Amino acid sequence: MTRLTALGAFAALAALTGWSAPSARADHHTKHFEDCAKVCADCLVECEKNFHHCFKLVEAGKKEHAKAMHLSADCAEFCGISAKLTARKSELAVTACEACAKACDACAAECDKFPNMPEMKACAQKCRECAKSCREMVKMVGHGHEKK
Repeated sequence: MTRLTALGAFAALAALTGWSAPSARADHHTKHFEDCAKVCADCLVECEKNFHHCFKLVEAGKKEHAKAMHLSADCAEFCGISAKLTARKSELAVTACEACAKACDACAAECDKFPNMPEMKACAQKCRECAKSCREMVKMVGHGHEKK
């Protein structure tokens, strides 16, 4: 499909669904969505790296890292869905970011139990940054994306 054809198809779909260009309010929140999507994506990568680090430790018999391993994997999932939904400015981004912030809190708290491990420290830091970004996005955008 050529670019011109795709644009025509989009215009036709917009006309059929009643879609119009984003309002000034929506434009104002674009930066919040984009910033949050980036921070969530960065956290996803750090959590995945930490999952691998913890996996290797658990594999070597250090079972005290199992909870951090699981939380890192779970947190990465929440970060991924939040990154995707905020990037496309979904009306469900607020819900995802609320859950993501909670997941990041749990992951950071578990990683903080191992302060002498740089991988765990880096994961906890990214999780705190992500939780903060998600909460800021929810605060700034939340009320504008509730169903009426």
